Formats: sequence, structure tokens, C-alpha cells
Amino acid sequence: MKILVIGSGGREHALIWKIKQSPKVKEIFCAPGNGGIGEDALCVDIAADDIAGLLHFAKEKRIDLTIVGPEAPLVAGIVDEFRKEGLKIFGPSQAAAKLEGSKAFAKEFMHRHGIPTAEFQVFTEPRKARHVFRVVPESDYPLVIKADGLAAGKGVVICKNFSQLDAALSDMMEKKIFKEAGSSVVVEDGLSGEEVSIIAISDGRDFVLLAPSQDHKRIFDNDEGPNTGGMGAYSPVPGVGNELLERISEKIIRPTIEGMAREGAVFVGVLYAGLMLTEDGPKVLEYNVRFGDPETQVILPRLKDDLLELMLAAIDGKLKGRTLQVSDQSAVCVVLAAGGYPGPYENGKEISGLAEAGRLPQTKVFHAGTRRSDGKMLTAGGRVLGVTAWGGTLADAVKRSYAAVGKISFEKGQYRRDIGAKALKKTGAANR
Repeated sequence: MKILVIGSGGREHALIWKIKQSPKVKEIFCAPGNGGIGEDALCVDIAADDIAGLLHFAKEKRIDLTIVGPEAPLVAGIVDEFRKEGLKIFGPSQAAAKLEGSKAFAKEFMHRHGIPTAEFQVFTEPRKARHVFRVVPESDYPLVIKADGLAAGKGVVICKNFSQLDAALSDMMEKKIFKEAGSSVVVEDGLSGEEVSIIAISDGRDFVLLAPSQDHKRIFDNDEGPNTGGMGAYSPVPGVGNELLERISEKIIRPTIEGMAREGAVFVGVLYAGLMLTEDGPKVLEYNVRFGDPETQVILPRLKDDLLELMLAAIDGKLKGRTLQVSDQSAVCVVLAAGGYPGPYENGKEISGLAEAGRLPQTKVFHAGTRRSDGKMLTAGGRVLGVTAWGGTLADAVKRSYAAVGKISFEKGQYRRDIGAKALKKTGAANR
């Protein structure tokens, strides 16, 4: 089969790495790809949101299956356009992608279908939001404000008081730091507990759950600083066993898929539920309609099944009765980011040590923001690399991942030094 993967990040590199292992694959293209993906697939210079260009390329090259990595083209309706032309594509329709495209829609959907989530209100005018929350007692905080539209994983602010909420309203709705994504906002109660990422592959009726993982959203150690697109992840997650996964399946994933079908937006593709494990049980923080990044980098090394076959089964409505084989090993991904990220940062810094890191056993360096120029690998984004390793225990995987990180360097590079530390503490394992 000829495969086209759309996207340019670490998630797409991990997808290509896994899909290449399928005996069904003859050739893989990636649009637009990055410096590292170019070593595993043929990169084509078409932007991920250029739906017309991607459609033309898929028809010209007779692509057998297109796989969409990022959320923006899904929300823009790329799946609908490909299907109109009779092309096979993996991902949800534009109507189904609204679960990620609008946080207000997602919250109201959960409310309609009894899916557990935090109490919330939606605002289209900052004046009304200020009027409501100016009189809210400080004991009701923290509150969480979210830009309604797509904001690259950064449109969420946890507010400890009205002053912080007021500033966030100003940034999102008046200063438009997230452009039109902040034209309306969701304000919801802050939830406490452990976060977990649950990713399912759905055929519109049935689904399979991939291994649970935990992301690290904040830029600095100890979960401090602003939110990012993700600074690292690990899998499995201590305490998230079969009993809890069954509860999540029946109380969250299944009602979501069935609810979307009842509302005329059959969900085929990847359903990602970011959950908080509260004292009252798991509650949904957000939906995504694609693989997570960096969660994909730790989930796929543990998946024994042929990912391409799973995707094809989902498209053909044939997931019923399927079970997945997941390795007992643990996996850890540490993200190396540009200095200044998630704020302003510089590109074009030469990266050294990639070959040395890549030679380490049970280790894979997934490229995100990179480009190749004159034989050199240069930085070309906020999140630059996802250094992933796996081992018999979480402690083994952490040790391997950071050993590889230690061999890589570029000017002003930054990374968290505590990826997996909470899990190691919880399981009683010795820290690094």
C-alpha cells in the first residue's frame, strides 16, 4: 500500500515509525514532514492545512490510505473532502471533529449525554464573564478558562483568583492572543486528582483502547510555568488498571461514540479523552480527535498489533470483538524544546549528538521541530525532539531516555528533568 501521513511533528514521526513495520506498506509519504521524518518517509512540501493540495497529491500518486496527524485539517473538513473523491482516509468527519474544534460544543455534548465533566459556563462577552465571577468567593477557585477554539494546546489557564481570571479574559477575548479561538471561552470548575490520557480507535460503533499514558503539560519541573503542547509522557500509568479502564470505557468512551452517532456525526478515527481521576471518579477535561503528542511516542512502542490493520478495520467498521496486544514494558518520552518555548524562540540552531543517541538500545528519537540544511540538522520549532525509550520497568525507561537526552545538545535547548518522577514515587521505585 501507498500511505500518506499528514503532519510534521513528533506524533507523525512516531506514526510513520510504527506503520512502516506493517508488511502491507510499500511506500510512505509525509506532508510536509520534518528533518527526521525525511529519513523514514518521502517528505513532500505541502502544508498540513492545504486540503486542495493534499487531495491533488493523493489522487496523482494513487495513495491507498491517508492518515491525518494534526487537528486543524480534521476540523477544517479534510476527511469529508477526501471521501467525496472516493479516497480512503483515517480520521473523523468535520462534524465529529467538532469535539476538539469547539470546547463549548464538547462541554455541552457531555452535559447532554451524562458524561462526567466539571461544571462550566460559556461566555462570548468578557463583560458578562467579569460580572459573574467578580462576586465569586475565593474559596470557589481554582477556576479554569479555556479558549473555545483550537489554540495548539496552549489555550488553557488555571486561575487561583479573580485577578488571574480577569487577566486571562483580557488576553483571550480582548488582546486575541489565540486569535479567533478566544472569541468565546469556557470557564469551568478546577478539578483535582491525577491526569491520564485515554486514546481509543473507533469505527463509529465499536472501539479499542490503546495503553493509558500521562502527559506533562507545564514547561518546568514540578508542573510549574505555562502550559505547552506537552513536555513528555510515560506509559503505563500506575493505578490505572483493567477495572478502571472498563469504567472509563463504559462511562466515557462508549457514551461519547454512541452520542455522536445519535447526533448524526458518526465518529470514525481516534478519540482522545484527557481525564482527571477525581475522588468522584474519572471526569473529562477535554476531547481530542487525533493521536496525542507526545502520548503517541510512548503508546506505539508498547503496541504489538499492526497499527495499519487497526486503522483499516476502523474505516471498514470491523473493530467489533478485537482486542489489542500491549507489551508489559514501560515507555518514556522526554521532549527537548527551544529556549523560550512556549513563548518566543529562535530557530536554526544546529543539533548535535543525534547519531550517538540513536545508537542506544531500545531508544528512538522522534523529530518534531527540525529541518535538514547542508547536511546539518537544525531546530525549526518550539518542541524540537521527543526522546523515547522503553524498558522492563518505568525506572529502566526513564534511565534510558535521559541517557539519550544527555547525548543531544543545541543552543538554548531546554527539557524537564522530572518526566515520570511522580509515577516512580508512587510505585516506590528509586529516583534517578
